[in-house]
Amino acid sequence: MPGTDLDTPSSLSSTSTMFNNDDSPVGDDYHTTGDKSTSRSADPSNNHGKSYQNKNELERSPNKTTVLTKPLPTPSLMAPQSPSSILQRILHPLRTRSPSRSEPTLKHTYPGSGTSSDPYLVDFAANDPTNPYNWSKKYRWMLTLLIGITALCPPFSSVSYSSTVIEIIPEYGMSRELSTAGISLFILGFALGPLIWAPISEIWGRNFAFYVSFPLFTMFNLGTALSHNTRTLLVMRFLAGFWGSSTLTNPGGQIGDMWAAHERAMATSIFSLAPFLGPVLGPIVGGYVTERCGYRWVYWIQFIYALIVTVATIVIMPETYAPTILRLKAKQLNTLSQGEVYIAKFDKAKKSKSEIIKIGLLRPFELLFTEVIVGCLAIYGAIVYGILYLFFACFPLIYQEIRGWSVGQGGLAFLGMGFGLVLGNILNPLGDRWYKKATVPGKPTPPETRLPLACIAAILLPIGLMWFAWTSAPPVHWIWSILSCIPFGLGFLWIFNSMVNYIIDSYTLYAASALASLAVLRCLFGAAFPLFAVTMYRNLGLHIAGTIVAVLAIACAPMPFLFYKYGPYLRRKSRYAPSTPHTIDEESKETPREREEERQDELRKVKTNRNEALEPQWDREAGEDARIGGEGVDGRSRDLEKGI
Repeated sequence: MPGTDLDTPSSLSSTSTMFNNDDSPVGDDYHTTGDKSTSRSADPSNNHGKSYQNKNELERSPNKTTVLTKPLPTPSLMAPQSPSSILQRILHPLRTRSPSRSEPTLKHTYPGSGTSSDPYLVDFAANDPTNPYNWSKKYRWMLTLLIGITALCPPFSSVSYSSTVIEIIPEYGMSRELSTAGISLFILGFALGPLIWAPISEIWGRNFAFYVSFPLFTMFNLGTALSHNTRTLLVMRFLAGFWGSSTLTNPGGQIGDMWAAHERAMATSIFSLAPFLGPVLGPIVGGYVTERCGYRWVYWIQFIYALIVTVATIVIMPETYAPTILRLKAKQLNTLSQGEVYIAKFDKAKKSKSEIIKIGLLRPFELLFTEVIVGCLAIYGAIVYGILYLFFACFPLIYQEIRGWSVGQGGLAFLGMGFGLVLGNILNPLGDRWYKKATVPGKPTPPETRLPLACIAAILLPIGLMWFAWTSAPPVHWIWSILSCIPFGLGFLWIFNSMVNYIIDSYTLYAASALASLAVLRCLFGAAFPLFAVTMYRNLGLHIAGTIVAVLAIACAPMPFLFYKYGPYLRRKSRYAPSTPHTIDEESKETPREREEERQDELRKVKTNRNEALEPQWDREAGEDARIGGEGVDGRSRDLEKGI
């Protein structure tokens, strides 16, 4: 196709950013190497055009056509901004970036011939500023912090309610069990949401899922604050949980969209701390607010917090989902072109909306009931999560009714657990250290290297629970029961971090469905455990009831050790998890029977097409070659079923 004047992708995508030249959202490696004063207008052959001018690549892809764009506008050529354009920059900060004066003209190559039968497949260019993997680390960390604050909001709302449980009993004329149901109904709504929001974000993008869900979450928190009868209160709590559950699927996807596979561990640990720290901060804040201002102000704080993060996210957060960005770019190229047809590369084998929704609703349950790894880890995570929410129901009984603490002092009982969570996050890089030690250049790193911290946590968890069981009642000093929550909080965080990373590495492009199944089951357990917590502790006593809880953790403790040893075998037998390829030495030691078994196992696996993936950011190579070009996953031919 002849050269055509088209807008640069930095003006085509809704993720182009508004930053000055010193704080460009393009990654730190975007500048040419050398002295700091080196201009960006260096030879394009050393930058953008390099990968597309390679002779071998052109020979392999004879159908690729070069589309020449206009030179990028310089600041001196841009018209003065009107107040409306300034407002637009504030409301859409990533849409109107002013590129550097010295930035070279870009060349874009898209496979295809531009016809309806063979359209151009739109992909990211080399060092493309619209590719989230190429944004600067400073900018991505700012967005990660916003994601974490947003993810903390629904868990905070779910548990800060616990500080009002005793106060609303006479006010609403309800029983203790019914008042506790306000926690359970919120978590039940949380359990149902991921099945809906995951496919919605895949069809229309991360931001659309947030824009649909979080404003309604905010409004139902307002409904909770304005409620004056039991029925309204409980219905508002359930609906708030359902609409706030988009934070179970969206934030993890956004982290994967922005951070390459090798660098996302720290971002994931910081983000994952937020939803677990929320339940700790909730009772502390809610306790003192209830004591000083009255229980209804707890509900107003939930509403104000939700409103602030809703507005902040709408104003600041750009779209990060690569298929949505490329679809917008293709749509605008179709508008500007002269009859050529452009589609996003992910739409080459596009699924219908009904297929995507069906997959989002059914595949998590298929993985839950047919995959040993997913099923066992889901049960383990659900029990641990249920124990956490059991504490939110029984702590008021232990510290307020039995020990005589005030509502505000009762919230402080969660400080030990909070300290354990923060300590676990600080020590989390130890897991990265084990992972890097096991990494061999040129070979895929076994997912089981994510499990050492989970093995330690599996021991710490029952120790903390048994310690708590026999120190929670007087005359034992209260400090010992608070200290016992530290190993529980540390083990809780390590188990979930290791579990999430292990699932992502094991199931790669099916990780979204696997994680959704874990989220659904743990929320169901989180909804059920508070309902019987108070009755169990009253009827059996603090020591016996606490010991039963510890025994549950002891029964699950062998799981990380078993998966560490037998994980490769289970992944080989799995239909969805790609098995790790053997080396030549390992294959030489196999018997013909073992080789035949492996061949049959590979035939049973679900065949994966990367272009049909619901969540491409979970590919093992996601983001590794964003500087070269593409959506962040390199263009080498790889066998996804074998993980290579």
